[in-house]
Amino acid sequence: MWRDPGTPADSYYQVRPECTDVPESKFRIKAGKTLSVRKWKASFSPEGYLDIGKTLGRIQRGGIHPSIRGEVWEFLLGCYDPKSTFEEREQIRQRRRVNYAHLKDECHQMFPLVGSGKYVTAPIITEDGVPTQDPIVLQQINLEKEPASLTVGNGNDENSGASGGSQMEKQSNGHGAMDKREIQWKLTLHQIGLDVVRTDRTLMFYEKQENLSKLWDILAVYAWFDADVGYCQGMSDLCSPMIMLLEEEADAFWCFERMMRKLRGNFRCTERSVGVEAQLGNLASVTQVIDPKLHQHLETLGGGDYLFAIRMLMVLFRREFSFPDSLYLWEMMWALEYDPDLFSMYEDHESAEKSEGSSRVKTKSKRHCGKFERENLKNGRKNASAPLPISVFLVASVLKDRSSKLTEARGLDDVVKILNDVTGSLDAKKACTGAMKLHKKYLKKAKTT
Repeated sequence: MWRDPGTPADSYYQVRPECTDVPESKFRIKAGKTLSVRKWKASFSPEGYLDIGKTLGRIQRGGIHPSIRGEVWEFLLGCYDPKSTFEEREQIRQRRRVNYAHLKDECHQMFPLVGSGKYVTAPIITEDGVPTQDPIVLQQINLEKEPASLTVGNGNDENSGASGGSQMEKQSNGHGAMDKREIQWKLTLHQIGLDVVRTDRTLMFYEKQENLSKLWDILAVYAWFDADVGYCQGMSDLCSPMIMLLEEEADAFWCFERMMRKLRGNFRCTERSVGVEAQLGNLASVTQVIDPKLHQHLETLGGGDYLFAIRMLMVLFRREFSFPDSLYLWEMMWALEYDPDLFSMYEDHESAEKSEGSSRVKTKSKRHCGKFERENLKNGRKNASAPLPISVFLVASVLKDRSSKLTEARGLDDVVKILNDVTGSLDAKKACTGAMKLHKKYLKKAKTT
């Protein structure tokens, strides 16, 4: 029987001609399987209520058409409630845009390069909060075209360092010397810049300075917004697709913020631990249950901490898949673990108070849950402390599929090489199918132990 091979989505994410070693995308837009523009629009009632159940099924079968990916992701990540109307969502959207503008302005007051269309890649202050007078910073600020308030010293006279320092110290919420939070934020700005210029550089999208500065702005504002996490390497890989899919910067920011609600635990560090260690521990537990021989071998090699898998968990396989395939993987993951209560769980107290008088009854229907979430509910998730995310089972699936090679590894260098070799060879849909099978197997075995 003839099957539609589908249409490649590469034209939506054009690669620079000189980048010839980019993995080929396996994602195809397939009629009848991929969520199309027509099917997406047909999923809404005249008032704007979304039939999320049908939408999830379609995404799980064939992903989302690139032209509507951004707006569908906003629902998958909990930016909006499927039970809301067009009007209600527009009100929320406008309110969030205002909130983002305030946040960005606050950051701009502390460091005027935010929102200027530029970014920095060298430290702007020392750990004590003293301006560095780094020539690279001065060049990137481009003093000739900027107002005097940006001046951090021009290096041409003996007083420039002192005057530059005092200027910088005063750029701190307008209240004199910087506090610890502001110093910590400013210390991350150059690291964000260094990561931004390395992120998705094979894509033509990032040949434009305005797109690089937009990515830097969003990450800089987020680092201030979520001070507990701030900025960590890997976040630029997670944020990059958002600004490509959502034209309005504020919308991209809030979509990224919702994504970070799922992942911020991986990036949160204390003096004693790194957040992702918990997920690595979960990965070890899952592997021990589903493939005890492999787990034992990895422990023998000294890899019982599973640090070799840290990249897969931190940036959700961005390096292992081509750009289009990683987006396809993400949306399938989010569709599989979708919880219809996501929006209400994420809303702050103010939003909750505003909706107290609403007559809308919010009940969790299994039909509106993703397949992965339904399995958790079926197996008594309510009694569990916290369900494991599907990403853990995705990594476990990759390890199990390469179990024969990994059990022959003579050291951790071999393990890393075997896992590096999967780049470009993985299939997103097969990976999700494998993860679902392992999840079912794990829940079944965990029940009997």
